[in-house]
Amino acid sequence: MSYGKDIICNNISSRAQIKKESSKAFLEAFLRILAENAKTKKVKLPKFGTFFNHCSPERLGRNPKTNEEFVIRKRTKILFRASSSPKNILN
Repeated sequence: MSYGKDIICNNISSRAQIKKESSKAFLEAFLRILAENAKTKKVKLPKFGTFFNHCSPERLGRNPKTNEEFVIRKRTKILFRASSSPKNILN
């Protein structure tokens, strides 16, 4: 099961006993702050994990259907590494 923003907002509003509009604004602001800060430095959330910027190098890709090769451009992406607390809950 995947969680979308709507489900997360509903969970926040029911557990924190606030309006759905407020929980949606909170989630949007949190994600915006996370994305802005993770581009330049590591964002650590204690007992949850770390968001960090990763630059994947340029590489050669291949279409499996036609075997046509092409270059995949260099990209920057935000990655997440979970701390031991969520890992212990899941395992």
